Amino acid sequence: MKLKQSNCSDCYEWRCQRAIHRGRQMKRSVRHNSVFSHSKVSLFKWMEFVYRFSQGLHLRQIDMIADEIAGSSATLSKMAKKVREACVVSMERLRRRKGQRIGGRRQFIVIDESHFRHKRKYGRGRMAGGWRRRKWVFGMLGVKAGGTNQRKPVLRLVERRSRRELLPLITRHVRRGSTILSDEWRAYRQALPQFGYRHYTVNHSVSYVDAQTGAHTQHIERAWRTYKETVWRLRGNRSEELLKKHLTVIEWYEWLAKKHHNGPLGQLIHDLGKLHE
Repeated sequence: MKLKQSNCSDCYEWRCQRAIHRGRQMKRSVRHNSVFSHSKVSLFKWMEFVYRFSQGLHLRQIDMIADEIAGSSATLSKMAKKVREACVVSMERLRRRKGQRIGGRRQFIVIDESHFRHKRKYGRGRMAGGWRRRKWVFGMLGVKAGGTNQRKPVLRLVERRSRRELLPLITRHVRRGSTILSDEWRAYRQALPQFGYRHYTVNHSVSYVDAQTGAHTQHIERAWRTYKETVWRLRGNRSEELLKKHLTVIEWYEWLAKKHHNGPLGQLIHDLGKLHE
């Protein structure tokens, strides 16, 4: 098939004139078998949305409706769902192929737990219903030594911050022999060295930086603030399943998008193409 100019809404279409079609042209939309197949949104607007998603720019629905990317919030929700799905599938492929392990000689690990609760404006109003954000997000952040900005997060939802739930996640995702920094939460206090880790803690009731070892958790505390701003801005904590997908998108950005030779946009276009293979 060859790409030819056309009078259709997308301006181009695929055409085949091989004899097997008995002298008739075989036509296919440029959207055929792609993430754009059943969408009425123009490809130009789709690409503008994909670009904004990859760069994290003006993703609030009110902003995109004002910029005429789509005519309704329902359409924008469907578009965002498809793009998120591409990121989630891409991360699942990475986990199956390589696993998602951090640490080693050139990385130290900072671990912490946090709640992605509903935010009430000025601290007033009722708490949202539904699942009520009972679960915690357990974060393991791989930080490359040497002052670089390379961060590799592993973010998992857990029912409780107990030793039974947290230690299996640490041993699964953190390489043995790694250096781990944390606060003095009892679930992993004095438990990690027996699994082959070097463990340094800081007592936050005394100071934010340990006076003897210099250990601190500021890397992941700063990361929590960024991740929560992203999730709250996109209302990504309305359900447990939605929050899990938003956390996976954050991992996708740090693990895959930043490393792609064409940047986050190149990685996202690649993953959208893979979605319907």
